[in-house]
Amino acid sequence: MQPLPTIPELSNGILSGSRVMLSRAITLVESTRADHLEQAQELIQALLPYTGNSVRVGITGVPGVGKSTLIEAFGLHLLSLGRKPAILAIDPSSKLTKGSILGDKTRMNQLSVEPEAYIRPSPSAGVLGGVAGKTREAILLCEAAGFDTIIVETVGVGQSETQVAEMVDFFLLLMLAGAGDELQGMKRGIMEMADALIINKADGDNITAAQRAAGEYRNALHLFPPSAGGWIPKVSTCSALNGDGVGDVWGIITSYTEQMQGNGHWQQKRQQQEQYWFQEHLSQLMKEHLHRNTQYQLQLDMLQQQVQAGTLSAYAAAWRFMQGLG
Repeated sequence: MQPLPTIPELSNGILSGSRVMLSRAITLVESTRADHLEQAQELIQALLPYTGNSVRVGITGVPGVGKSTLIEAFGLHLLSLGRKPAILAIDPSSKLTKGSILGDKTRMNQLSVEPEAYIRPSPSAGVLGGVAGKTREAILLCEAAGFDTIIVETVGVGQSETQVAEMVDFFLLLMLAGAGDELQGMKRGIMEMADALIINKADGDNITAAQRAAGEYRNALHLFPPSAGGWIPKVSTCSALNGDGVGDVWGIITSYTEQMQGNGHWQQKRQQQEQYWFQEHLSQLMKEHLHRNTQYQLQLDMLQQQVQAGTLSAYAAAWRFMQGLG
């Protein structure tokens, strides 16, 4: 096994734009080894001053909606504008092995060979939120490496996947037309978070259906309250297959960026996200600490047995455990 570079070597390599060092750094932050976790935090801290200068875009949608095809077309469009996109593509994982086929590079043949683009497929490994466990840290590493547009692709639409909205600036929901009643399968939680709804596969015989679906979604969005920054979610159609409307997607994102940065909501949203992830990480670390402590684990096991036996309610058991910590 190739030895891990030192933190200064990784840091300097990333800042100089080395893809090899960036990939090795992301592998480091994805590791669950205790020594790697400590090194990863040291690396992130060293690179923190060089982060935050990108537009972070989250893209979600049901499997088969054409996320990978759209992202490739979108990435190629960004390259034509002189931008440097990094794609963090999350692949579904086996619940048993946590393994992943990591097929996104094979699904983005054109984009994967472009020297100014970077694609990093990562297994979701059973993590809720539709994103890999360390996606947020990977975003920071890509920003430090000089990528100015970070695209995070989630596994698919579900109530547990809305976490992606807590790590991106712009949340894009990709939809399909012609699949029955478009409004019937809407996930309200995701709809409320979306900054834009894009109807994909608006080509061939499906153009009319896509335009009709777009109109229905525009009407539906009027039922939702306006966002904190005053942004009104946009609805558009595109064909990732032939590239029609892909430029309009970037136009919507650009308008959003200008409006949010202009009224101060951009920075406010990022600050709120930092607080959110502080709480999330703190909660996770506290759970891990409790489970590693033998004394606490014995008490937890005893309380869990009482809950399973029906002699103690779940809330009472949790309350009793917390009282013991005090």
